[in-house]
Amino acid sequence: MSIDSLNWKILKCLQRNARQPNTEIGREVGISSPAVSERIKKMEDSNIITGYFTDVSPMEAGYQFKAIITLRAFMGKLKPFLEIVKTYDEVINCYRITGNENIVMEVVLKNQKHLESFIDQLIFYGETKTQIVLSHVVKNNALKPVK
Repeated sequence: MSIDSLNWKILKCLQRNARQPNTEIGREVGISSPAVSERIKKMEDSNIITGYFTDVSPMEAGYQFKAIITLRAFMGKLKPFLEIVKTYDEVINCYRITGNENIVMEVVLKNQKHLESFIDQLIFYGETKTQIVLSHVVKNNALKPVK
């Protein structure tokens, strides 16, 4: 399925507010609410829209900080790590990447002691580097049409 300009307008509305009523989206993009529903359903069926999420503030949920941790896996430890990382509650995003490191994780932690114990679990699998996130500069920026 190709994404035409009308679908991009709908996606822009949904990325701004996924709970926005279809009637409101229809008014904004110039089509009826049933037409919006049909287009959204087709984009869901085509895996263009892959889900709807709630953005939870880690700080308000009790975490003191967020960190970015990279891991350079030891020989033979990458595959086991790719399985175990899925079980870590601290990990909110994990990417397998190219370059010197194999993994980049975005994690949330209660305190420094929690960070220390989490890193202690990771060092079995490889060498880690940790950066503490101070603030978001760009957060959940909406996708735009490919030019």
